[in-house]
Amino acid sequence: MSDSEEDSQDKQLKIVVIGDGASGKTSLATRFAQEAFGKQYKQTIGLDFFLKRITLPGNLNVTLQVWDIGGQTLGGKMLDKYVYGAHGVLLVYDITNYQSFENLEDWFSMVKKANEESDIQPVIFLVGNKSEYHIKYVFGIMFCKVLE
Repeated sequence: MSDSEEDSQDKQLKIVVIGDGASGKTSLATRFAQEAFGKQYKQTIGLDFFLKRITLPGNLNVTLQVWDIGGQTLGGKMLDKYVYGAHGVLLVYDITNYQSFENLEDWFSMVKKANEESDIQPVIFLVGNKSEYHIKYVFGIMFCKVLE
């Protein structure tokens, strides 16, 4: 393979979207990857997979593999395999559902455990979703602590 062929190959990054069921993970992933929203709720069973190709400054082409993990899978047999080797993880919670925020600690612990032996340690982002329902906030401004 020539240098120019190698340069033209996209860098692949695995991004995992996790959190409680009905927290808006699929809407977030679909909006990002396909620039669309579903009109009604459809529960993700297992996982959905999206690809999004972007170009970064310096003409660096990157293909993002977006893994939308069903919220009912916490504790499931395959979850650690879905998360292993991720470059980035979006921990998503529903701002109108305090329990979904509380459960982030379990999701975070699972991510850390799943990647203990991975060469790649993911960058982890916290995403408060469903801001269109700001009237329904069930809790005020929260300060997030750094989880170790």
